[in-house]
Amino acid sequence: MGTGRLLQDGDLSQPGGPWKPAWREEGSAVHLPDRRNRRDLFLEEPANRGTTQIADESLRASPEAIHFDQYQSEPILSPEMTVAEFVTLKFAPEHVAVKRSAGRTHYQAILKHVLTPEEVDRVFHGGGDGSKGKLKANPDWPYISNVKLRDAHSDHVQRLIQAAVESGYSTQTVMHIRNVVSAIFSHAIREKCFTGGNPASQVSLPGMRRKETHSLTLAQAKQVIEAMQYPEKEMTLIAILTSMNMAEICGLQWKYVNLADRVLAHEGEVIPPRSIAIRKQWSRGELFNVAQSRNRNLPIPQLLFPVLLRLSNRARVTGWSDFVFISKAGTPINQMNIAARRLKSIGRKLQMPWLSWQVFRRTRATLVYEFGMQFQHQMATVVHSHPQQPPTASKGYETEMR
Repeated sequence: MGTGRLLQDGDLSQPGGPWKPAWREEGSAVHLPDRRNRRDLFLEEPANRGTTQIADESLRASPEAIHFDQYQSEPILSPEMTVAEFVTLKFAPEHVAVKRSAGRTHYQAILKHVLTPEEVDRVFHGGGDGSKGKLKANPDWPYISNVKLRDAHSDHVQRLIQAAVESGYSTQTVMHIRNVVSAIFSHAIREKCFTGGNPASQVSLPGMRRKETHSLTLAQAKQVIEAMQYPEKEMTLIAILTSMNMAEICGLQWKYVNLADRVLAHEGEVIPPRSIAIRKQWSRGELFNVAQSRNRNLPIPQLLFPVLLRLSNRARVTGWSDFVFISKAGTPINQMNIAARRLKSIGRKLQMPWLSWQVFRRTRATLVYEFGMQFQHQMATVVHSHPQQPPTASKGYETEMR
């Protein structure tokens, strides 16, 4: 009688003694012998796992109790398995899949330096042929896709690191590659698919070379703003004159901007006079609520008020739910596109190739520290204005915003 047949039919009996399991095969009852010296019985590939559950508490507490390992369906793993096969069968579904969206995106991006991009596309896009992937395999790159998992050693990882360094990758990216490889083998060790030390732990990394951070002087800020046009000019002024980051600027809607001299109450929001309510941010093509710590109302600086007022008087896209900065297609401005098309061009022209949105945030911090209470006054020279009482919002604006 095969052990698999024991699970087909059975019950518990107490023929004048302790509880014992009885199994039926071919219509007859089979009583298991007393197993006092072996309390655990392990059955391979049970045919009907649902019938193996033991519900009687007296049997659970009895020294005759029999415990069954819970069976979980798993892929068949071959000793000849490659790194790519392990990532597909075990690492991706068990380790990567439980990460949040940002974590999964990170692994997908970095794994394309470990496995071929086509293989990574198949892993993350349901087994497609990878023909639609943006990246193609580099024939000179030392991928470890076809390395047998059991044969992997530190030299394979070191060649990956060396190739990344020679290709000019940043130290941070090189570190990410090493860490992802380390995570693969750590998971393989936990799953008993790999024996020995983690190959990535023996790999040396190049020294961290941090990029020089830049900020603008008052004169440089004036040069940059004079070279700008809509929308980067207005976005830059908001970034320097307020504490808003670029995701908050791109996600700003008119219903959260109060240019009036009275409190604005709408859709449960109460916005003080001449203030911006920071509630949303636009990132990676989606509109999100800002973090609780970033939820705030900002007074509109006097220098910024005329800028917002001019934007609000445009003939279109100034309804409640419209975005302050909007593309011709009616979607929010893409900060990455503006940075690539406009900021880089202006930076090259003014010999500031490092110009970026982050530079403007650092510029604000630098100038506020340098000028203190005189910051707004000094910025007036940059925007060709003077700190005077801004014009009162028109009645038309108040009527349209209601």
